[in-house]
Order: sequence, then structure tokens, then C-alpha cells
Amino acid sequence: MFDRAGFEKEKAEEIGKALGDPELLRKGRDFLIHADKYKYGYFWTWMGLPIIQMPEDIVLTQEILWETKPDFVIEAGIAWGGSLAMYAAFQELQGFGRVIGIDVTIPEHNREAIMSVPVSHRITLIEGSSSDPKVFRMVADQIPPGSNILLVLDSNHTHEHVLEELKLWSPLLQPGNFIVVSDTVVEVIPTQTHRPRQWGPGNNPMTGMLEFLLTNDRFSTDNSFSHRTYASFNPSGYLKCIK
Repeated sequence: MFDRAGFEKEKAEEIGKALGDPELLRKGRDFLIHADKYKYGYFWTWMGLPIIQMPEDIVLTQEILWETKPDFVIEAGIAWGGSLAMYAAFQELQGFGRVIGIDVTIPEHNREAIMSVPVSHRITLIEGSSSDPKVFRMVADQIPPGSNILLVLDSNHTHEHVLEELKLWSPLLQPGNFIVVSDTVVEVIPTQTHRPRQWGPGNNPMTGMLEFLLTNDRFSTDNSFSHRTYASFNPSGYLKCIK
């Protein structure tokens, strides 16, 4: 009755069918667009800290953590720190690993809240820009060659910034590692007039990622994570290092 191999086979088949259903994608997008008017992504917490992600993306990231068991999770753009707590909680369960959070500004009350979670001994906070080569070198010097890395880009969402981040940080990743390019959805939804930003259609993480992929064949969006983004902030934003 509980045939895991059969279950996984059926799941893969259904994912393939869903991927070919434009109506399902449209309905998922419509939900996200409508819910975004109420800042739906703000509704969730992890260990009491806000985790500004869609539930779909939280689960997909958890699956990547389980599959790849990263020695280091590097997140650019930490906001309130809920995602840092999630990565560190997973690493505590696996018994190894470090989480490095980077942000241009980390208010003291945010820092105190993040460093008060039970898994904070696995978290390092760095104040600075994720596109700054000095910040990159500070982090890279801590990472032994061959380490498994999960890189999450969730800071400034302009085309140029994301492109610079990808160029700077991607050489650290090994085959099988992942980059999560957050908020690629900005390219495929109407301009968020209720939340004015520097980015929008034509200038966002998706456009920066696509330009990066034109000249870098080490990464691919063709994987089961990117294929399951229906009500997601990160459609096609799960990049797997393939060589």
C-alpha cells in the first residue's frame, strides 16, 4: 500500500502534467497578485521572526536544504531574520553548518532578536552590500574549498544588482548546489503601484538572472524546484549548479 517508489513516480508524472497546464499557472499567479495587495508574504514567522516568503517557497527551500545539506547558507538581504532561523534550525538538526546573513543595514533590535533564537550560534551577521567585493572576500575566506553552499539572493532587486551578485558569488558553488533568486515574480505580475520600488517589469531579479544565464552554462532553471512555482515569489528562480 505504501509504495514510496510508486508514489515518487506518480508525483513526477503529476508535476509534469501541472507544468503543462497554463490555467493552473494563471490561477496561482492571480492568487499571488491579489494576495500581494494585503502583503500576504508578511503573514508568516519562523521561531517567532517574520519570514517574508510565500509558503510554497518556504517548503521548496526546506526541500533544497534536505537534498543538499549545505555546509554554508549565505543569504543576501535578511530583513527580520526568519529565514536565517529556518536555515540554522535545519543545520542544527543535521549537526553541522553555518548561516551567513548579509544586509546593508541591520538595526540593533533586529540583530538582538535574530541572535536570541535557540540556533543563533550557527548564525553570523555581516553589515555591508552583497555586491561589494570586500564583503564577498570576507565570506569566501571562511569557506573551505569543496563546501556545499546554498546561496539566497533577496536584497536589492534591480537587474544590475542581482546580475552583479550572481557574477560575484556563483563561483563558490559546487555541482548540485543551488542559488535561490528571490522575487523573480516581479517580471510576470503588474507593476506594484501599491508598493513603489526601484524595480519593476523589465528591471528585476528575473531579467538579471536571464542575462547571467546567457553567459554562464554552469547553472540551470530546469529542475523540480523551479517546476513547482505556482503561487511563488521565485518562479524559475531556483538555479541548480550543473557543472
